[in-house]
Amino acid sequence: MATTKIWPIKDSLARVVDYARNPEKTSYSDLQTVLHYAENEEKTVAGMEQTLFVTGVNCNRDTAFEEMQAVKERFGKTGGNVAYHAYQSFKPGKVTPKLCHQLGVELAKRMWGDEYQVLVATHFNTGTYHNHFVVNSVGLWNGRKFNCGKRAYYQFRQLSDDLCREYQLSTIKNPKGKTPRSIYFAEKNSEPTRYNLMQEALDAALKVSVDGNDLRKALREQGYELDANPAHKYATLRRIGSKKAVRLFRLGEEYDLPALRERLEENRQRYAYDLGYQRYRPTRIQRPQPKRFRLNGSFSTVKKIGGFRGLYLHYCYCLGIIPKHSGHKPLSPELREECRRLDAISRQTQLICRKKLETVEGVQAFIDGNKGELAQLQAVRQKCYNRLRRCDNRAEIAVIKTERDRLTAAIAVCRKEIKTASEALARSDRLKENLKLEQEMQAQRMGLKQDRHRGRSVNR
Repeated sequence: MATTKIWPIKDSLARVVDYARNPEKTSYSDLQTVLHYAENEEKTVAGMEQTLFVTGVNCNRDTAFEEMQAVKERFGKTGGNVAYHAYQSFKPGKVTPKLCHQLGVELAKRMWGDEYQVLVATHFNTGTYHNHFVVNSVGLWNGRKFNCGKRAYYQFRQLSDDLCREYQLSTIKNPKGKTPRSIYFAEKNSEPTRYNLMQEALDAALKVSVDGNDLRKALREQGYELDANPAHKYATLRRIGSKKAVRLFRLGEEYDLPALRERLEENRQRYAYDLGYQRYRPTRIQRPQPKRFRLNGSFSTVKKIGGFRGLYLHYCYCLGIIPKHSGHKPLSPELREECRRLDAISRQTQLICRKKLETVEGVQAFIDGNKGELAQLQAVRQKCYNRLRRCDNRAEIAVIKTERDRLTAAIAVCRKEIKTASEALARSDRLKENLKLEQEMQAQRMGLKQDRHRGRSVNR
């Protein structure tokens, strides 16, 4: 299995050539062995083998930079993209250093032939064997610049996969794109995202399912719709109420359709032989007992909380923030994903309630007022700085610094309130949409419960 990438170099050809030939990039930290450049590609130091493979294709490995630069100057093309840097990385334990380098040289010849100069170097500084390719952007014979577009990228990847198949190495069936930064860091911090929420839902559904129908019903109760239609190219999973679906293979190999079928078959066999295995059963209806309260006064005189403040308070209730320790958990995946933003939503709600911001116009007026106050505070603090530059009296300097620090603290509070109010204003539309999805989810669940209740009544 090999991953590939290629990108342009604009700054310096010498830098990227030196990087590819750098002996320090070839260290085995775990094996306490250092790979370095050697004329015969193999030396022994203190009983440890040290090797580094560097090969020039259409150029000499020792004078690659000089030869590439000479070609550029001959055709008068020394600007723009000076070179292209590519890599081919293999999964740990799949290739030897010699095989890795052999595949890299063969890939360079198939990709660029005898038209471009390429330096191929094998490194192990990241813990995996990988090849670096430094490609001269100017053609060796006709001076034509290499066109590194999508077509070249996919050709490079396809040639690498063909080589892996020829040498009985596995290939990536469904290459993934670049993970968005927000999702990458959220997953790194173990925070809920749409991907790991789907993985959790699939894991929970697979624990109690023995066939596809069980799996679909169990996922539907968690707010997801599974589409495994054989007429479609990919099996997908989407949130109920959402039009955007996620292909199962993007959740990981263990969540792709063949892997799901294997786990269902294991559950079916376990269900047949293990009498203690609990198969999927629909959620039973648990009718809450009504609570009785006594109201002092009249309902007509009770003031209801509405507007912007009511929206945020209701949203916090649905997330389980208020009342405290209520144990309430949201049903829809959208609100479950919002749980990783509880701190920000709590700050926004506290500000709205503390300042009694009832409407969108009121929030905007609050932001504008704070911006004016912020400008005044900054102007007064600037006067303090001006006085400090002209003052020589130590006692007066201490008084001015105290005033400056007080203004700095006030400015920080003002900026924080402006930021919190602006975030609340921008989030309001999303809150309404998520609440609508949560209400639809609750209504759908209540409808399913009522249908099952009617079915039991008819059977009786």
